[in-house]
Amino acid sequence: MSDNERCVEMPKGSKTGPWLASVPIVVSDKNVAKKWYTEKLGLEVTADDGHWVAVGNPSRGSVIHLCQASENRPAPIPMEPGPWGYVLTISGDFREECRKMKDRGVEFTHDPEEAPWGWYAIVSDPDRNLLYLSAGMP
Repeated sequence: MSDNERCVEMPKGSKTGPWLASVPIVVSDKNVAKKWYTEKLGLEVTADDGHWVAVGNPSRGSVIHLCQASENRPAPIPMEPGPWGYVLTISGDFREECRKMKDRGVEFTHDPEEAPWGWYAIVSDPDRNLLYLSAGMP
């Protein structure tokens, strides 16, 4: 697969110019991460050619690229789990969607809470990367 084939297709009706296509998250095992992000978090595999594994919501355009630390060349990427600042917007009933994630085994490091700007929560993936969940954003 060429680099151009790995690119995310620009959403229909989009204007020209820069846009966010993918966000890397460093993981220790891309297959474990792929399973967690799809089965627990509810995203879909958008690309998987062995090295390039991406998950996301195909109707939204951008994806998460699961970067296995040991596959980086010339040297492995250091594993530094923690708060990356990634925000995933949850559509529908936020609290109900969070409840479904908990039922599927997602670890919440901060339970759903209503803030002045809307609902949010924080979850942890198998490598302890923290992902912020938010409701009410476009």
